[in-house]
Amino acid sequence: MRVVRKQVLLRVLRGTADANIRFDELRSLLTSLGFLERVKGSHHIFVKPDVAEILNLQPRGSLAKPYQVKQVRAVIVRYKLAEGVQ
Repeated sequence: MRVVRKQVLLRVLRGTADANIRFDELRSLLTSLGFLERVKGSHHIFVKPDVAEILNLQPRGSLAKPYQVKQVRAVIVRYKLAEGVQ
């Protein structure tokens, strides 16, 4: 995993800057974790075969919406997707 994505992962998991996560960095993080992305209008829908939840994200300008960053964090923690990330 690239250094930038690892830094984004750490910022998402820390949960102290949910309002300052760039949308494109969050998208890149999810795809690097194995999520498939589908775009319908402004909605970016992320699915992963072993994850029951569907993540539906929309940008707010260049940033991700804070409540959606929280949803991403919950999925990463629930499914232990950050384990083994170097």
